[in-house]
This record gives sequence, structure tokens and C-alpha cells, in this order.
Amino acid sequence: MPLVAVNIEIESLEPDRTTEEIKMKAQELRDRARQKKEEEEKKLDREREKFSLECLTCSENSVIYFANFSFLASRVFSLLTTYYIFQRERIRAGKELFEAKRIAEDNERKRFIALKEAEKEEEKRARENVLQKLEADKLERRQKLGLPSENRAAVDRSIPVVQDKMNSLPVLHMTKLDHMRECLRHLRRNYKDEDARVKMAFQTLLIYVGNVVKNPNEEKFRKIRLSNPIIPDSLTLSFLINFEQQRVGSLEGGIEFLELCGFERIEGDNFLFLPRDKVDMAALNSAGSLIRSAITNPFFGLLSG
Repeated sequence: MPLVAVNIEIESLEPDRTTEEIKMKAQELRDRARQKKEEEEKKLDREREKFSLECLTCSENSVIYFANFSFLASRVFSLLTTYYIFQRERIRAGKELFEAKRIAEDNERKRFIALKEAEKEEEKRARENVLQKLEADKLERRQKLGLPSENRAAVDRSIPVVQDKMNSLPVLHMTKLDHMRECLRHLRRNYKDEDARVKMAFQTLLIYVGNVVKNPNEEKFRKIRLSNPIIPDSLTLSFLINFEQQRVGSLEGGIEFLELCGFERIEGDNFLFLPRDKVDMAALNSAGSLIRSAITNPFFGLLSG
């Protein structure tokens, strides 16, 4: 192929741009690039610092949340423990109260049964005593009329049987309840011809005892003025003193019955007073039962000796 000559013209740089200007321009570009790089690094540092601060804040919040959760958990556990202990103590106290109530009911039931048995035994002995007196009166009338006597052996046999039964009874020590019962028997035996008066005395004693049982904290029901004119005639001081002056062994009458209930003589024997710390509800209830039995039982106190 033949060679062809081509005229190529190359334009030269602008005559006003020198090498120094080019250097300055290049330096300016480098400075801008470096400044931009520094700004980007600062921005990254700020973002990195912000992220670190956020992480630290999150960590602190987590610690606070965990501490609060631990406190709440310990508080809940403490409350649950306290509730469990309270429930356990409540159940134990309930069991103890139930057991005490059961024991008290059993004791009251046994006391009531013993009282009923004593009343039945007393009625039985009273009937036997009445039958003996009837037989003796019948025999005496037949003798006065000159009639032949009945089989005396049969009559005599009936008496020793009762005596043997009485002798075979166990000898027991006198308890407070026995003393109370003997006081009431003493009243009935020594005033057997004044039934209305004795019955009113029993009713008055029952009122005194019942008032203390119903109102143990009221002092006015635990203090009795023996010389008070409003006290019924059947329970005046002279009536009670008459009972005291006629003793059966070591037993007295109406005033001693109240003393057995816990009353004490004060202010020159003008008052009977029952201190609050000496109120025995069981003894007062037993005394009330005895008085009611003395009022309702027609054979109460009929036995001699």
C-alpha cells in the first residue's frame, strides 16, 4: 500500500497557562480531596461515637431494668413468703381454736352428763327415802289400830338394801360443785316449810349469776349490796345470815354459795364483790345449772343428813 503524507496540526496549550498554575491547581485539588477525606473521617468518628454512646446508654438502661426487675422479683418473693407464713399460722390457729372449742364442748358435755346423773341418783334416793317413810308410817298406823303387822322382814329388807347401796358408793373428795350443791340443799332442807321464799331466793341467786355470765366486764353486776333494801326479802342480809348461822359441817348458806362463785366480802361485809380476774365462766355456768335444777327438781334437797 503506498504511503500518504498527512498534515496533522497539534494545538499547543494556552499561552497563559504556565506550569506553576498547573501545579497550584493540582495542589488545590489535593487539598480539597484531603479536606473532604478529613470531613468524612470526622463524620465517621461522630457516627462511631454516637453509636458507642447509644450502646452505652442501652447497657445502662439494661442494667437499670435488670436491677428493677431483680428488686421487684425479690419483693414479690418476700410477699409470697409472708403470705405463705400468714396462711400457715392462720390454719394452725384455726386448728388450735377448733381443738380448744372441741375440748371445751366435751368438758361441758361431760359436766352436763355428770349433773344429770347426779340429779337422777338424787331423785332415786329421794323416792326410796319417801317409800321408806311411807312404809314406816303404814306400819305405825297398823300398830296403833291393833292390826297384825305385815311381814316385817320384807320391810326390814328394803331398808338395808338402800343403806348397803349408799355404803357401797365410792367416797369422793368434796369439790366446789359439790359444795355449791350442798349449799342449795341446805337452803331447801332448813326452809322446807317456806317453799315460795326459798324459790325466790334461788331465782335471785340465778339472776346474780346470770348477770355476771352475760356481762362479765360490768362492775355493777359483780358488786352486791347485802343491806340494799331493794333486794327481795328472800335474799336479804338477815335471811342469808340465818342460813350461815345454821351450818352443815363446813358448808354455809346463800352467802357461801356466792363466795364459791368467786364473790368476796368487802367494805365491812356490806358488799359482795367478784373481781374481774376471778370470773370463772365454767364455775358460774355450773352454778346456774345447779340453781335451775334446784328450782325445777321437786325432790331436790329432800334427803336427810
